[in-house]
Amino acid sequence: MRPIDLWRSEVRRAGWTALLTPPVATAVLVLVALLDSGTATDEATARSLLAALEMAMPLAAGVGAASLVGRDPAVELQLTAPTSYRSTLLRRLVVTLGWAALLAVLVVGVLVMTGWWPPSRGIVSGQLIWLAPTLCLGGLGFLAAAAFRGPAAAGSLIAAVWIVQQVFPSAFQDQAWSRLLYLFATTRGAVSDEWTANRLTLVATALAFGVVGWLLLGRTERLLRGEAE
Repeated sequence: MRPIDLWRSEVRRAGWTALLTPPVATAVLVLVALLDSGTATDEATARSLLAALEMAMPLAAGVGAASLVGRDPAVELQLTAPTSYRSTLLRRLVVTLGWAALLAVLVVGVLVMTGWWPPSRGIVSGQLIWLAPTLCLGGLGFLAAAAFRGPAAAGSLIAAVWIVQQVFPSAFQDQAWSRLLYLFATTRGAVSDEWTANRLTLVATALAFGVVGWLLLGRTERLLRGEAE
């Protein structure tokens, strides 16, 4: 199979949750921002779009990544294929995160063209606004899917983490260590000097989540037990 055919196949098999969640989440929050623009200043509209970028993409990517494990029929047959099943799941994770990233770049393009991109963030380094939390929740979703062996529990965990950080931001901003793990430090953070450290910590955490998820998926007996359940 040619590489392009392989990736086309993985796009189809990533599932509707992984493919539809990013555009739906983005469309809803961008629509809210644009509706508010009728009565708000350009600055307020820019903040709304930036919030959509930082909040919608991580949730969409996390839920999409959480849906990748436990949805394939006859997993035991895939485990006997020459290509390891966890490599297949990793490609689907790349598809999920790549699709969310493409939509994020489109929103960034709108912000830059309209002059609404925050002047305090460079265009290149500013991509960490959405990239860091997206990778973090995407990695957590992948790990949760590997641990729970099913999308329902994994997706619920992602939603819970997202909601808790939305509803109780002060709980994450009271301590220096918890501020480093706060997903929404750009639009709701209290200590701007720690922004870069926060973003880099989220990226490092995402890598750790991915590695642990990869190791768990290497234990084929867990996947087969999840299939039986």
